Amino acid sequence: MSNRRAAFTLVEILVVAAIIAVLAALAVPALARIQAQGLASKCLSNLREIGVGINLYLNDHNQELPTLEAGRHSREEDVPVIDTVFAEYLKDPHVFACPADPKLARLTGTSYFWNPALNGQRLGSLNFLHLVDETSRIPILSDKEGWHRYSAKKVNILYADGHATRGLNF
Repeated sequence: MSNRRAAFTLVEILVVAAIIAVLAALAVPALARIQAQGLASKCLSNLREIGVGINLYLNDHNQELPTLEAGRHSREEDVPVIDTVFAEYLKDPHVFACPADPKLARLTGTSYFWNPALNGQRLGSLNFLHLVDETSRIPILSDKEGWHRYSAKKVNILYADGHATRGLNF
């Protein structure tokens, strides 16, 4: 018998390292895509929750939508926006921030854009630009920017009937 110890050769170690590097190169983009899709789903959930808050608001205000600014440049601006008007109807203030939004919600108070064409309208007689009157096709809120890079439409939308989906559908 030989007195040699069993050990890996340098070539064997390099081959294993190369295999691990190839597997990591394949896994990282897939994990990034899965994480981004998870953030987009959480954003949809936030929009649905805001939709519940809007319905609670409507119940308290004779089914009439508020008159809101589409957004603001900073939290210091004292204007009626979604994160101030609907805040009392939602338990978690974090719903106003899309998790894929890197910084806009911190600066402005929300990641979502209010549709000002609906200001002051009653829910039962909504009309969007005199073109659409079906609540399932009237957008109320949307992402301010296209943060959802792996989604074909890149934005999420909340519609007047309460459903939220990826992309605008007229």
